[in-house]
Amino acid sequence: MSASVSPSSPLPGGGARPSRRAVLGAAAAVPLAMAGVLSVGAGAAYAADSAYVMGYFTESPNGLGDDYGLHLAVSTDGLQWMPLNQNNPVVVPTAGAAGLRDPFIMRRQDGTFIVIATDLKGTDWSRNSQYIHVWDSADLRTFTGYRLLKLHDMVTHSWAPEAFWDAGRGQYGVIYSSVNSSGHNVIMVNYTTDFRTASEPQVFFDPGYDVIDGNLAVGVNGVNYLYYKRNQALVGARSTTLTPGSFTPFSTPAAQGGTEGPTLVKSLTSGTWYLWGDTYTPNGVFYAWQSNDLAAGTWTAVNQRLYTQPVNSKHCTIATITAAEYTNLVARWGSPAWNRLKSYNYPGRYVRHSGFVGRIDPYPFDPYTDAQWKLVPGLADSAGVSFQSVNYPARYLRHYSYNLRLDENDGTSAFAADATFHRTAGLADSSWASFRSYNFPTRYIRHVDSVLRIDPVSTATELADATFSVGY
Repeated sequence: MSASVSPSSPLPGGGARPSRRAVLGAAAAVPLAMAGVLSVGAGAAYAADSAYVMGYFTESPNGLGDDYGLHLAVSTDGLQWMPLNQNNPVVVPTAGAAGLRDPFIMRRQDGTFIVIATDLKGTDWSRNSQYIHVWDSADLRTFTGYRLLKLHDMVTHSWAPEAFWDAGRGQYGVIYSSVNSSGHNVIMVNYTTDFRTASEPQVFFDPGYDVIDGNLAVGVNGVNYLYYKRNQALVGARSTTLTPGSFTPFSTPAAQGGTEGPTLVKSLTSGTWYLWGDTYTPNGVFYAWQSNDLAAGTWTAVNQRLYTQPVNSKHCTIATITAAEYTNLVARWGSPAWNRLKSYNYPGRYVRHSGFVGRIDPYPFDPYTDAQWKLVPGLADSAGVSFQSVNYPARYLRHYSYNLRLDENDGTSAFAADATFHRTAGLADSSWASFRSYNFPTRYIRHVDSVLRIDPVSTATELADATFSVGY
């Protein structure tokens, strides 16, 4: 039955509503009741799953990286992410607002994928939509059956939709944030078998105060966990059933600044659970927490050295995939033609140029392309490496009076030597990287007061200053 709520519904959503900035979005998924399937919380995993796919949209501080289509990234460990399609969208909605936020990817009971998302382009939080975007996909390489799914007739929004399989009902539930008759956001639910029509909406979770961004982990030792945003933090509730109204808050908050968009993911190789959230202060930084016991409701922050989000990514969804699906996604969409370099001792900072000076600065920033580099064979020695700017491709990082700056290649042997470095095992961590000057081989690239230069290094601080990760 299609959703239908009369104007006299007890859920009108009228009056002043909180701004989206005060309430933004999330992402997750839920397990399948199917032979050979593992419950991993946010997402359904086949026993053969060994990798992860992330969906997201993009925004950057000054809007240069804003894109409201579906973006994909992949990971083998669920922590270090590689964006696909050069961090461009793989599919873009054409109906409704012709843009999406808060995408969600779930593997359905038949092994194919469903993608749903908020119908909103940009940040006009006053725009209400009773619909969500929907795509079918066999493999996340092609997207078919694009449509809008109507969830209600209320004059309010349908933010951050996510889906789960309710085995007791034999239907999928679609949860989303909307406004109730008291004027605060609650988590609603509709039920569907085909993501084409849906039942009438019900209140799924209303603790009596404003909550958004519901994210479910289903059937974890007989308990279902719902994480959501409350008061700029991520908080959990739990229930032994999936019955609307049955969830009870229990956890301690997890937050780093104003945090939203919770995403629960269980490691495929250990008992560790990760809780992802992103912030709007500063804009769009992902943080991660970990726990070995969901029932405890307590979380420990993960060191930022251990994870790297796709550039400009916002409000992610994470699902598990097989090794073959990982390989096929990379073959279809391609790996980035550029890299980013992250500081070891300031892992929230990335190597960039600003005013043609080499620096490390806190992520995010615009122009975000200032931090994208093509690592090409060394101009003076092909066994080395040179750093070619993506947004100024005629320019390379080179040292001049030991300071690093972005200069145009003049074709001289002196420039080539100044712009060539030898990559070595990281001086502070051998799994990272350090870069030794070609023509001053006792000196390494390091940062001093956020500015890059080449220096001799010996102390623990200097070794850490000279260590970077090469990722995306």
